[in-house]
Amino acid sequence: MPDDIPWYEADLIALDLEGTGAQDRENEAILEIALVPIVGGEPRVDQAYETLLNPGRHVPQRPWISPGLTNDALAAAPKLADVATEITSRINGRYLVGHNINVDWRLLHRHLPEAVPPGFVDTLRLARHLRPDDKNRGLSIVLERLDLTEAVTRQVPGGCPHRALWDTVAAATLLSSLLQGESLTLTELLQVSSPGPAGNRPPEPTLWD
Repeated sequence: MPDDIPWYEADLIALDLEGTGAQDRENEAILEIALVPIVGGEPRVDQAYETLLNPGRHVPQRPWISPGLTNDALAAAPKLADVATEITSRINGRYLVGHNINVDWRLLHRHLPEAVPPGFVDTLRLARHLRPDDKNRGLSIVLERLDLTEAVTRQVPGGCPHRALWDTVAAATLLSSLLQGESLTLTELLQVSSPGPAGNRPPEPTLWD
């Protein structure tokens, strides 16, 4: 795909993971994943993919693990190996979009190295670039300041922040809002929003990967 196309014509897909927590380091497990295509600059929730994932072990109910991610629910979910082909087929060839996408990418890359997106769009970095005076850029706070929370909730009935589908739709909606009226090409978008070392390449694995 030529990088000089308008950003909204690019093959984009938003991603969010919920995991057991960074304190587990290399043993952190993915508990939930959601992927939402972005078509014409807008999230397509009707084409979303979401699933809980069975980590194969008991998960303590830590404060940051969202309600609903119970051991009973996770035990009935597929394991990552069962859905790996589905996930990689949706990611490969598409640019991954997320808020602080490096966090999700490192966890996904550790468990699913065959997922190889051509690049990344980080809405956190984009918000820093477009709104440099706004210092607090947590996803929920940015959505509130841009009056986007209700719009996200309408698209995810029954969803809530810190669940994978809600946060994925939130990142996609935030991207659309931040770029409203902006005529960026894909190359320009990657230059200001990608955590990769060269704008359009995946970030190099860290020592924690």
